[in-house]
Amino acid sequence: MSNIFDLFKKIEQKHDTGPVEFIIAGLGNVGEKYASTRHNAGFIAIDYIASAIGVNIDRARYHALCTECRIADKRVLLMKPSTLMNNSGVAISEAASFYKIPPHRVLVLHDEISFDPGVIRIRRKGSAGGHNGLKSIISHLGSEEFPRIKIGVGKKPSPEYDLADFVLGRFSEAEMTALKSRLGDISTAAEMIVADNIDGAMAKFSK
Repeated sequence: MSNIFDLFKKIEQKHDTGPVEFIIAGLGNVGEKYASTRHNAGFIAIDYIASAIGVNIDRARYHALCTECRIADKRVLLMKPSTLMNNSGVAISEAASFYKIPPHRVLVLHDEISFDPGVIRIRRKGSAGGHNGLKSIISHLGSEEFPRIKIGVGKKPSPEYDLADFVLGRFSEAEMTALKSRLGDISTAAEMIVADNIDGAMAKFSK
């Protein structure tokens, strides 16, 4: 019987209507050659969130793949920019402008080379910190005041190692296991942030 109720819930979510109040964007690069690369940690995380809710991010809009759903009793747009990482702001600003969403209601999930796989950090706002996807978002939104969940992907093996080669490299099996072990926490943190409890999310998961 519970399976029937779950099905009805998914159908209701897919046909729910109302204005979008929040955007969650996972950063990455579209295409099979980029799958399972460090730079696609944001895609991996948002795909997990969508799967947990029971929706597919498969509608082409705003230079991105999108879907609408309900999280924490708010109408949320999940999106994966298809502009390639360095132009992520094009897609996110287009969607934010259309729905009149202010920066503080745009949550960005992205890879972070300062942390090991399995480590996540939540920030209310901040600079790009050398991340080109964040640079693009800051430029197009005209603001640094958007929340983000930083997803650890590991550090370069040496200072001389080319950064592009590193972030476009694939996770090892152990690294991917460590990342996947935190996807549930990322999903919960995202829900708390949408529910205007970013302080609680930071206290619980930014350790």
